[in-house]
Amino acid sequence: MKVKLSKNTLYREIIDCIMITIGMFSYAVGWTIFLLPNNIGNGGVAGLSSIFYWGLNIPVSVTYFIMNAVLLAVALRILGLKFCIKTIYGVLMVTLATGLLRSFFPHPTLLHDEPFVTAIIGALFCGIGLGFGLSYNGSSGGSDIVAAIINKYHDVSFGRVILLVDMIIVTLSYLVLHSWEQVIYGYVCLVVTSFVLDQVVNSGRRSVQFLIISDRYEEISDYVGNATPPRGCTLLDGIGGYSGLPVKALILVVRQREAHQVYRMIDDIDPNAFVTQSQVMGVYGKGFDKFKVKHKARKEKEIGK
Repeated sequence: MKVKLSKNTLYREIIDCIMITIGMFSYAVGWTIFLLPNNIGNGGVAGLSSIFYWGLNIPVSVTYFIMNAVLLAVALRILGLKFCIKTIYGVLMVTLATGLLRSFFPHPTLLHDEPFVTAIIGALFCGIGLGFGLSYNGSSGGSDIVAAIINKYHDVSFGRVILLVDMIIVTLSYLVLHSWEQVIYGYVCLVVTSFVLDQVVNSGRRSVQFLIISDRYEEISDYVGNATPPRGCTLLDGIGGYSGLPVKALILVVRQREAHQVYRMIDDIDPNAFVTQSQVMGVYGKGFDKFKVKHKARKEKEIGK
């Protein structure tokens, strides 16, 4: 059976690979240029690789690749190829980028006497890199694989598993560094990395909801439908509590970055419109995010019934 890829699908896959490559290179810069030479631990397989490097002087690219290869072999059997394909690509990119950076910059001395600042900057690069990877369906492996496997069999969130695993790994760095101060810098790195990752992943997904009450609702609705990108809106019938007159209310959901366009549009059509804006936690459906459901698990439940 031949699988045909449409031009749009192929374009998305190419963009995913490019952005994952950029993200993994950013992660490698944060890890090998800032954290590793300054004895600051980080989470996941990268953190374990750092411990082996500090303790046994084993190249980090070697241990990183071997440990991820073992995890991916287990994940392939449990989670399937679809989950692992871009994770494999991400792991290869980090391994390649790490090897190149260690070759060209074997002993970087940036901010060597400023461990706190180094931890912050390294975490920024790592968080941005991981955020790019996750935003484009990729991963650097490590804790993500462990979390996905545990999540498959137990109702435990990804975030909690990753945080627990990473904190254990950073704490283990004390065995070779013998400095709780360096361990604390590692904790700082984890917090900053997590925060930056969330900002990068969620920045393009933040949405806002508008409730618009206007006598010129038809013009507003038409304008929204013909905008770029086009958006749909919902019309609701209502009664003014003070006037007792019938009113039309429009509900419109857009990306946060498009909010200023909505205000400009409303001001052009009806400056006297009543408008409220509120943040929404998630928007799924056409034009927004895909539903986050486990189709396989749902099918198994249906068969069980």
